[in-house]
Amino acid sequence: MSTRLPGAKYGRVFDRGRSVKGRLLVAWSHSAADADREAGVVVSKKSFRHAVDRNRAKRLMREAFRLLVRGGAVPAGTEWVFIGRAAMRGRTCADVMDEMRGLMRKACDG
Repeated sequence: MSTRLPGAKYGRVFDRGRSVKGRLLVAWSHSAADADREAGVVVSKKSFRHAVDRNRAKRLMREAFRLLVRGGAVPAGTEWVFIGRAAMRGRTCADVMDEMRGLMRKACDG
């Protein structure tokens, strides 16, 4: 099972979802009956000037989300878009997982 959000669904998450801000990431979430625990990632050139840094940030976010899905920490029936912030530079996958877990808790409680 893939955890990647198809590009056509990004707009739905941004239009109908809500955002939660953290130090390393901004998380947009959308709950729907047909949602299937998928996530998309976005990293801007303004925050990460070099392609190597942008690609690493995207890899970290994808892997952290995949591990959270495998561990059962992602609520069912949700779609996510994570936007990487410049503070993410130099962080580990564990740091990103902790941030995602906290943002998911905050998004689902509020």
